[in-house]
Amino acid sequence: MSTVFTGLKITAIQPLCIKAANLFAEEILLRTGVKPEISDTVQTPAIIFKTMPEGALPNKDSYRLSLDGSNLTVESTGLRGLIFGFSYFLRKTTYFDGEIILIKDISGDYIPDKSIRGHQLGYRTTPNTYDAWSFEDYYRYYRDIMFFGCNTCEHMPNEGKLQVRNRLMKYDVEELLIEGSRMADELDMDVSIWYPNYDESTPDAVEGRRRVFKAVPRIDAVFPPGGDPGELEAKVFLDRTVAISKALKEVHPNAEMWPSAQKPHSMPEWGPEFIEYMEENMPEEIDGVITGPNRAFPIDELRRKLPMKYPIRFYPDITHNVRCEYPVHFNRDDWHYALASTLSRESVNPRPAEYRLIHRLTRRYVVGSVSYSEGVNDDINKMVWSDMDFFPDVPLYETLLDYARVFMYGVEAERVADGILALEKNWEGDPAENPHIENTLAIWTDLLKDYPALIDNWRFVLCLFRAECDALVCRRRRFELDLLEKALFLLNKGDLPGAKSILETPFAPDYNVLHDDIFALAERLFNQIGIQLDVENYCANSWERGATLETIDLPVTDRNWLLNKVNTAIEIDKDEGLSFIGRILNRNKTRADEYYYSLAEHGFDVLGIPQEGEFYINFQGDRPNVNNGNIPMSMLKLYDHYSFRCKLGGFEPGTDYKLRVTYSSNKKSPLKKHKVTANGHLIYEGAQYGGERNEDFDREMLAPGFETATYLLPAEVFANGCVELIISEPLTGVMLSEFWILRA
Repeated sequence: MSTVFTGLKITAIQPLCIKAANLFAEEILLRTGVKPEISDTVQTPAIIFKTMPEGALPNKDSYRLSLDGSNLTVESTGLRGLIFGFSYFLRKTTYFDGEIILIKDISGDYIPDKSIRGHQLGYRTTPNTYDAWSFEDYYRYYRDIMFFGCNTCEHMPNEGKLQVRNRLMKYDVEELLIEGSRMADELDMDVSIWYPNYDESTPDAVEGRRRVFKAVPRIDAVFPPGGDPGELEAKVFLDRTVAISKALKEVHPNAEMWPSAQKPHSMPEWGPEFIEYMEENMPEEIDGVITGPNRAFPIDELRRKLPMKYPIRFYPDITHNVRCEYPVHFNRDDWHYALASTLSRESVNPRPAEYRLIHRLTRRYVVGSVSYSEGVNDDINKMVWSDMDFFPDVPLYETLLDYARVFMYGVEAERVADGILALEKNWEGDPAENPHIENTLAIWTDLLKDYPALIDNWRFVLCLFRAECDALVCRRRRFELDLLEKALFLLNKGDLPGAKSILETPFAPDYNVLHDDIFALAERLFNQIGIQLDVENYCANSWERGATLETIDLPVTDRNWLLNKVNTAIEIDKDEGLSFIGRILNRNKTRADEYYYSLAEHGFDVLGIPQEGEFYINFQGDRPNVNNGNIPMSMLKLYDHYSFRCKLGGFEPGTDYKLRVTYSSNKKSPLKKHKVTANGHLIYEGAQYGGERNEDFDREMLAPGFETATYLLPAEVFANGCVELIISEPLTGVMLSEFWILRA
């Protein structure tokens, strides 16, 4: 069923209801151009706001909607619930040709699953968006995230390293913190403060924070991270947390203290010491514990170890793509290097299906979450995550339809939802082999043709920008792979000048048009919402902080690397040059009974055995000073973990082989437990990395900062041509990108 609410009137009597009614009227004005009348009498069609007595619903976030003909009553015990109630109406209405249509009966009681539902909106130089915002921008975004049931915003203080201010920032950090808290309180939104530890003494830390606590009008929670940043031992950290909590509760009696179990990198025993302190002291001053990036324990293990007295709040990283807690395709870590190189760590990244999975894996252990966010690159992820915190089993497609109806009103919601899901599908596999990418671009460009006004909607432009970036990478990779095939044919015939000419072929005009449009959209987005997509023009903190224009042109094939090698060969003696190119062409080639493996090119599936524990991929491809034509694509993914394992077959019985591994040159001389085993036989144990180093090979074939080590694998370690290899180091782990098993 559907109900017409065109020309609606608003009924409100109590002060809280009048406040909610005014907020709602402003939303209707945005969507229709007409601001509804607010009165104390019911005039059909009407939206009627009422307050309920305490206890009528489980909490002030809950609300009741009652549809009676063309009148809808929104009820709650407080302002926040009333805002959530009218927001749900906005999510289920369409706006075409001035008509307001409620698409279904939404009567019922709505009770959130999680008590804490929020996002970090830190005003500092590192975010890719927030530092460019005004007070008005923050207030608007508070209202936006409340559409999806968000009840908490998290801000940051002006202390220590956070005192830096860039040319975009209109205010001092503390000025924003104070006004941001006041504006949140106006909407009855909870305020959390992420407050890291520095090198000051505990008395100084307490007094500094007490001053801030007094200045900030509303504080509901304080979050001191144990690490990231922070370098205090667990006992010192928790003693300080208890002392600061006492000062906090003197000023804000109902505020809560939530330290995080994020450990400093330099303290491997920090986690057990944290748990020991909590078990032995059971401090009343601590209300709960947070877990997030650089966690001391996986979330399930933390819940098992931490006394049940302390609930857990989740700090999910929904903003980053690589070198983070949940990299793209976190459960298989196979995001293609061409996309990872060009879109980098903090690009526009709608990942609704993946975050639904992460939410399902974690939600049983926590009372809620406040996400880690660095800007609007993750705007869709925020709304999806908050919606699941409120409605844990909401169909994902329904959330995306709501997103479209709320933020791109007047547009066919299904087309927008399909376009968002398509953006996530763009990141599956090799972009050169993904037929979705061009179709995804067509969804967004067709929407713009049909609804030209969307160019003024920053959320639409953000999606169009991502779709164009994906298409650019896809087209460039396909174009360059074709050039490489032609160049390799000529190189195998010894035609170096011909190969050079092929590799230097310029892009076609249509590619350049798309490239130019990406840069034009970046400027538009900066002007619309303040997102900083490059360093020089828009003041991004660095290439890694969402500055997609800094990385979009980085290599996605071996074209630049091979061209550099061809140029080197041309400049030396002809025979020597041909010999050199021959070695380059054969770099990764092996005989039928030999083996070559690259994490970047081949992924984990071919290794025959899963890796143990939580490994880390220190991705190199989006680093402009690394992926600059001096590194082959095969080396872009650097595996970093305590052990690396594989099971392989197909080797010739009775034959000696050699294992050659490419490692990071970042060695630590005191370490003496680097170990290589083959089918349980000890091949090497000692200092990193042992084995033999071929400096000529390393100079010709590797990028700066890498080296190889070669170990003998005698015939007797193989079992009918099969081998299980384990490379390990118990303290800092091993960092490797590729290996060969070659006949000795």
